[in-house]
Amino acid sequence: MKTFAKHAVLLCAISAANASWAALSPEEIAKLGTELTPWGAIKAGNADGSIPTYTGGITPPASYDPAKPGIRPDPFADEKPLFSVTAANLAEHGDKVTEGFKEMLKKYPTFRMDVYPTHRTAKYPDYVTQNTLKNAATCALADNLLQLAGTCYGGVPFPIPKNGSEVMWNRTLKYDQFAYYSPAQLSMLVDSTGRKIQTGGFAYWQTFPHYDPARTTPIGPEDMLEYGRVDWTGPARKAGEKLVLHDSVDMLEVGRRAWSYLPGQRRVKLSPDVAYDTPSPAGGGVGTVDDTQVFYGAQDRYDYKLVGKKEMYIPYNTFKLHDPQKCSDEQVFTPNHLNPDCVRWEKHRVWVVEATLKPGKRHVYPKRTFYWDEDIPAVGMADNYDDAGKIYRVTQANYYPFYETTGHNPHEFVVHDMTSGAYVRQAYTQAGKGMMVVTKPEEAKPSGFYQSNSLSSGGVR
Repeated sequence: MKTFAKHAVLLCAISAANASWAALSPEEIAKLGTELTPWGAIKAGNADGSIPTYTGGITPPASYDPAKPGIRPDPFADEKPLFSVTAANLAEHGDKVTEGFKEMLKKYPTFRMDVYPTHRTAKYPDYVTQNTLKNAATCALADNLLQLAGTCYGGVPFPIPKNGSEVMWNRTLKYDQFAYYSPAQLSMLVDSTGRKIQTGGFAYWQTFPHYDPARTTPIGPEDMLEYGRVDWTGPARKAGEKLVLHDSVDMLEVGRRAWSYLPGQRRVKLSPDVAYDTPSPAGGGVGTVDDTQVFYGAQDRYDYKLVGKKEMYIPYNTFKLHDPQKCSDEQVFTPNHLNPDCVRWEKHRVWVVEATLKPGKRHVYPKRTFYWDEDIPAVGMADNYDDAGKIYRVTQANYYPFYETTGHNPHEFVVHDMTSGAYVRQAYTQAGKGMMVVTKPEEAKPSGFYQSNSLSSGGVR
């Protein structure tokens, strides 16, 4: 941490020279790596010790075998819940439960939140924390807070956010890994009767060019933010379809571009609607495209108000949920919500952001409230409201850290539909078939793998 403090002093001079871009004072920048973590979280624990001091993140347990990719044993398997939050004791814990999960507790007698000891398992590589420190002095927003401006590098763009948009940009430029893939992801809908319906089976690849460890140049608006590819294997009606997605750093002028391959037509076509409140392709009618991983896409339809930071119960370190020996699909998918026995909740400090639909814009959710973990900007929850001001859908990410290298997996998410009683768990994986980290950058898929002209090869059903 001392290294970051020294660099912060040097960057104060840079900050002064770039005052037109600098959002933080030299005094604020100097806190990074000292009383704050390099990415801006409060380093110290809370007053009663229920949130511990950050001490360096996850260390793989002795039972972890690097030769078995995708299998990450639970280092906290012997822990028991400290307590459970139910409808009966909600008044005692209500200030740490989101409005959406309060509704879940009230509506479903079988739902509860088992709260375990808190472990701050975030871990970033040195180049990401160094870039974050640079960003503190030189990265900013322009065009009504919708575009990156100044000089921004592959790290957390706003480690000490001053407004809701900066928090949302931290989520957009989240660090998971430079690249990863999964040979077998699934999505499962549980309808209001408790019937389980597979809505998706696919292989998945994702690369974040701005997090290339070899990159030393700033992020430009012309750069790619991420590449994604989906090769569908199920259900039968979708088997053989393929999709590639390009997200640009410039989410306004360039935006999101997607192409799909349809084996029945044997052609590739542009898919301009894979964004905003278009129904999620694997959601089975529950959730929108931008419900993906709690929020996914451009920010131009909402105004974002930063409410502040508070302590909340949040799904965290969900190793058990991804272990079929502990929680098989038969056990996990109970009516109305995931089996509470399989979901680990912890108390963490989160940024709270209220999103309100802009005049003249449309979205199925006129209002949303986001809760983003202070250590990992992609780990969060959301309350999504309908036109009547009632909770419509509740989303959550189910995070666990990677062992292979530094980084995080917040890829899986759940959307609960409070109107119908159905829910969908999307993009989940299990041990042995889970997310595989590309530990050697040279082994990441080339950009050509994510181009539209690559989809037709081998795409016949």
